[in-house]
Amino acid sequence: MSRIGKSPVALPKGVEVSVSKGNLVTVKGPKGQLSEQLDADITVSIEDGVLNVLRPTESKRHRSMHGLYRALVNNMVEGVTNGFVKEMEVIGVGYRVANTGQLLELTIGYSHPILFALPEEIKLSTAMEKGKSPLIRMECIDKQLLGQVAAKIRGFRKPEPYKGKGIRFVGEIVRRKAGKTAGKK
Repeated sequence: MSRIGKSPVALPKGVEVSVSKGNLVTVKGPKGQLSEQLDADITVSIEDGVLNVLRPTESKRHRSMHGLYRALVNNMVEGVTNGFVKEMEVIGVGYRVANTGQLLELTIGYSHPILFALPEEIKLSTAMEKGKSPLIRMECIDKQLLGQVAAKIRGFRKPEPYKGKGIRFVGEIVRRKAGKTAGKK
């Protein structure tokens, strides 16, 4: 039995979950609404403010989908109640970030600044303080979309192992390597 799949999802106050025909799960909460299409074999039951995801058989396919869809539904419930936040820092001499609305401008060592338009669902803010690395903060109710956009931004200049320059998540540990040593005499 899947450990993740069999654990129930607690529904906080103010969160409504509805399952329509075709296994479309819609979650409404104080921060917004999310929908996810579940596999036809997986069933969802809601009783006394607790949501359970059930599978029909013990086949490998059903076991793998059981945990996946339970995690997706849990992320939707978490997103509409609290939301998700990703913070990224830009490390490097002369590296800068700025935003005008949903347009993120990155100056990260290339010959031209990179302009990246974010989806409307994501709230973007940037901070540049003297003596600290520039910071990018993104908030969204959709964990999957937020992670995908953050990975795309990180991909513009991944942190390199020698000087540590690049775009990284706050708290991310980058393994550093020693550079070349002087030649033998």
